[in-house]
Amino acid sequence: MAEQIQADDWRPKLVALDIDGTLLRWVASGATQEEISPAVYDAVHRAAAAGAHIVLASGRSAHGMTPVADLLDLPKDGEDRLWVVASNGATVFRYPPVELIYEETFDAAPAVTAVLTEHPKALVAVEEWGIGYRLNRPFPDGELTGEMIIAEVADLVAEEVSRVIIRDPDATVEEFIELAERLGLHGTDYIVGITAWLDLAPVGVSKASGLERVAAELGIAAEDVLAIGDGRNDLEMLAWAGRGVAMGQAIEVVRETAAAVTASVYDDGAAVELNRWFGSGR
Repeated sequence: MAEQIQADDWRPKLVALDIDGTLLRWVASGATQEEISPAVYDAVHRAAAAGAHIVLASGRSAHGMTPVADLLDLPKDGEDRLWVVASNGATVFRYPPVELIYEETFDAAPAVTAVLTEHPKALVAVEEWGIGYRLNRPFPDGELTGEMIIAEVADLVAEEVSRVIIRDPDATVEEFIELAERLGLHGTDYIVGITAWLDLAPVGVSKASGLERVAAELGIAAEDVLAIGDGRNDLEMLAWAGRGVAMGQAIEVVRETAAAVTASVYDDGAAVELNRWFGSGR
């Protein structure tokens, strides 16, 4: 676990929150319950009322994140629009209404070809901003949201894209980790999910890079950021933030990267951490 010391009077100026496994509870492999617990809802609003900027940071695309903002009732009437880091940092937008602020794209064809050479039956999807996904075949139910447009793989990666998802329901997480490490995937960064799910993004793009852009817009330094997450795609964010906190159910590599570990998502760990800084009586 990363060593980190906060001053006695430290309080986050920006709170970056992962969604799946942090705000929302896992109910099945790759799926979460689209419901915010009262404890987490109240804690987020106490933080916002205290002046902290709440930023959602997720691997989800924009259309999968706005419903969560709505569940949180963020922003409240009269408050400034929400900043959101989507697609693991490849896009940054404001809400409501949805306004794309930044998008990073790259040539994904070489990396996709390399992966499909070893997993020829894998599912491939590229994100269509504000719409959904273009994909070679349907993904398992509930794994993607928005409109689904079927296309040939060559057409999917014919132009630069912001994000590619490769999914092999017949493979294991360990197989995908070994594959990604062995291939190197030059020209891309990659994240392996909790299933055999590979996210490809431009080099240097992560939740941390997206949050860095937002923090710069708000005039906030990284040391004044509290970030909470539970997955491999949170590693850079947790290392970058002044205080990076892993959820209690996170895998060991995430727990080791974080400065602290809170309770699990099933015990409202995000609320436990937020209450440390924004609970009544502080």
